[in-house]
Amino acid sequence: MNAFEAVLAVMAGIGLSAACGFRVFVPLLVMSVAAHSGHLELAEGFAWIGSLPALIAFSIATALEIAAYYVPWLDNLLDTIATPAAAVAGIIVTAACITDMSPFLRWTLAVMAGGGVALTVQALTVTTRGTSTMKTAGAANPLVSTAEAIGSVGVSLLAILVPVLVGVVLLVLAAVVVRRLFLRRRPAAVVAG
Repeated sequence: MNAFEAVLAVMAGIGLSAACGFRVFVPLLVMSVAAHSGHLELAEGFAWIGSLPALIAFSIATALEIAAYYVPWLDNLLDTIATPAAAVAGIIVTAACITDMSPFLRWTLAVMAGGGVALTVQALTVTTRGTSTMKTAGAANPLVSTAEAIGSVGVSLLAILVPVLVGVVLLVLAAVVVRRLFLRRRPAAVVAG
């Protein structure tokens, strides 16, 4: 694997991790379909993701997860469970995408980048759902659930098909978030009077 292919693999893994922050099982299902059909090479030890039993299990889990987010009280409960699950899934999908790299580097990237991105996106979805619940008494939560499901599918497909685009978008979003955090913490200028 050359350096460009390694960067693409990392970007694909991080993109799939971001999708895990929206829905835990959608990126695993997309990854399973891509691996099963021969469109995605998985790292050693992760071939099971592309197996038929895994494909069936991820399909069922995805359908149940998406449906459960439309149940008014269950959606907020699922967010508490989905937060650690998204981190674990983000780590797994990133590690599975990174082939031909030392295990130490693969798992370091998977934990820090994959898990971190998944947790960041999950935190944003939890905040969005919480705000929706407070402002609309949960009436807008189905719209939030639909947007999250579409986001997860879209980001997952882009991560497999165009990993460079996902990597660039994630870098731009990270820069915007860091900039906003920096500007928020800067003390206000003292006005001389």
